[in-house]
Amino acid sequence: MMMFRILTLAFAALLCAVGARAEVVATHASPNGKIAVSVEINGEGMPGYRITRGGKELVGESRLGFLFTDAPKIQRNMQFVSKSTSGFDQSWEQPYGEWKTIRNRYNELNVMLGERDGLQRKFNIVFRIYDDGVGFRSEFPEQPNLKTANIAEELTQFNITRPATAWWNTATEFNREEYLINKTPIAEVGISQTPMTVKLDDGTHMSLHEAALVDYSAMNIQKVQDGLLKVVLTPSAVGPKVSRKLPFATPWRTLQIADNAAGLYASQLILNLNEPNKLGDVSWVRPRKYMGIWWGMHLDTQSWGSGPKHGATTAYTKYMMDFAAKHGFTGVLVEGWNEGWDGDWVANGDKFSFTKAYPDFDIKAVTAYGNKKGVKFIGHNETSAFAPNYEAQMDGAFALYHSLGMDAVKTGYVADAGGFKVNDAAGNLVYDWHEGQAAVRHHLKVVETAAKHKIAINAHEPVKDTGLRRTYPNWISREGQRGQEYNAWGWPKNPPEHEANMVFTRMLSGPMDFTPGVLSLKGRDDTDILSTIAKQLALYVVLYSPIQMAADLPENYEKHMAAFQFIKDVAVDWEDSRVIAGEVGDFAVLARKERGGKGLWFLGAVGDEQARNIPVKLDFLAPGKAYAAEIYRDGDDADYRTEKRFSIKIEKKKVKGGDAMLLKIAPGGGQAIRFVPN
Repeated sequence: MMMFRILTLAFAALLCAVGARAEVVATHASPNGKIAVSVEINGEGMPGYRITRGGKELVGESRLGFLFTDAPKIQRNMQFVSKSTSGFDQSWEQPYGEWKTIRNRYNELNVMLGERDGLQRKFNIVFRIYDDGVGFRSEFPEQPNLKTANIAEELTQFNITRPATAWWNTATEFNREEYLINKTPIAEVGISQTPMTVKLDDGTHMSLHEAALVDYSAMNIQKVQDGLLKVVLTPSAVGPKVSRKLPFATPWRTLQIADNAAGLYASQLILNLNEPNKLGDVSWVRPRKYMGIWWGMHLDTQSWGSGPKHGATTAYTKYMMDFAAKHGFTGVLVEGWNEGWDGDWVANGDKFSFTKAYPDFDIKAVTAYGNKKGVKFIGHNETSAFAPNYEAQMDGAFALYHSLGMDAVKTGYVADAGGFKVNDAAGNLVYDWHEGQAAVRHHLKVVETAAKHKIAINAHEPVKDTGLRRTYPNWISREGQRGQEYNAWGWPKNPPEHEANMVFTRMLSGPMDFTPGVLSLKGRDDTDILSTIAKQLALYVVLYSPIQMAADLPENYEKHMAAFQFIKDVAVDWEDSRVIAGEVGDFAVLARKERGGKGLWFLGAVGDEQARNIPVKLDFLAPGKAYAAEIYRDGDDADYRTEKRFSIKIEKKKVKGGDAMLLKIAPGGGQAIRFVPN
């Protein structure tokens, strides 16, 4: 009897498995035919997808669907309704960027799915298949039984079926995105921010991220088991994680795919999945190098608030503008100039004024002084993540700034995760998350309002970058990871592999205002920064941003004028960018060609805690053409662990396009080169 029962249960399980077997309802491939997507529905009516590359499965059976707070979920009992395919191939030009011209070439597969019975709701899954990856999103058309989608959770999965290593950044903890990158087997991923980088056992690299995050909660990734990952949307303070009236589309879920780490960086998929520029003429968005009344606050030698250590005074700002003008910088960031910083400013974000300055700072005099010298005052708007206070003032503030000749603002949202203050539908103040739907809406409102007044926005403690700078080019840069300030007071400081990690993780999403160039190599209380001087120079090339800060104090640059020359010379806007060599977390070598037709190239290389010899072929230079290579390299005895971190060798060498060089990188070191055509 017991044996019969066991056999019966086994047979029933087999029937369920057979009944759940998936039927492929649509397939399509990339333009070169290498990457293919299949859409399937199993016996329970659950839709999913698979991705192969060169015939090898990269992403196995992965489910799709949505949980709602006020209706049954959409996932079971689905059926195929229709499909269509199309192709697209068009190039477009960035107003600034890593590359001047970008080719947008993909094949599209649009599959409509509908419930077989019940509410008979429907949605489309749209795949755009590139030669270097896949983007897909859900589109909800107007329909009688679904007017507003109140989404409790998105049921998207990424089933990585082969052994893999993952580099991932902790999500949903108090410090937002500002954690060190974890390296673990994929089966040990916790809950990760995106981008998340994965290396499969055959060396194939993938990056999981999202594009065009608009009016939706940001995506995080959580392990289910083994290599099965799922989307976890950022929480909401009240109600559903996302509430949208139909019709609407989710952000794109993206998988960039390459043979190696360098290939991931070369992908332009994230930008291509965003809509074209909506702002029209954006010639007023100006890439630049700038200085700032900033590092002194992090060293605690100056203060944001009023008092004897106040940094943002009229006199000191004019001094900074004089130094900037003398050395070719076109902006000075000033933090702490406006009222609201006294007391516990993190907890009292409603006290900030974005137009009223402290008595010892004359904004009209400062901006006029800078304008005459070709140095723009870059205002800092710290909000302490109190969105209603900022939104009530920002239109008037931006109008004032524009009238004074300002063209850029750095915003800040310093508060613990879960402390982003917004008003709910009834006008009550609630505490939300930095990447929840309300925060996503707020950031875009800031960018759109700023654009009306021709102001560019550099957001710190931001929502992640998902390529929206294509649509809104005044969203010029942002933070969104551990920057240089952690080298002042960090817990711990940024380790030597930090930047080599970021090149192939955080930097895949877009520009970062890392604020490099601290040549003193000293943080608060005379503590050591875990870097060489040459590495600080290389960061200007390695970590892309169309705005780059010379972050150190003027008196420290005056002690290192020979090295400072590279910071003065390096470009910030590029015709072309190449990753010459690199491994996630180990080293990265990038070359970039300055935009503007002068033929200048710059190379930056950074390593980790190990000394490295990296062979590089100069095949990015014009073939056979002669160049003067101005080299800033680690001294032969350089080492981030000793006082030899200051050892640097500056030399010139004649080279030709196609020559080979050997880059010697010290522990914690780097190398920066300027190639000047003869």
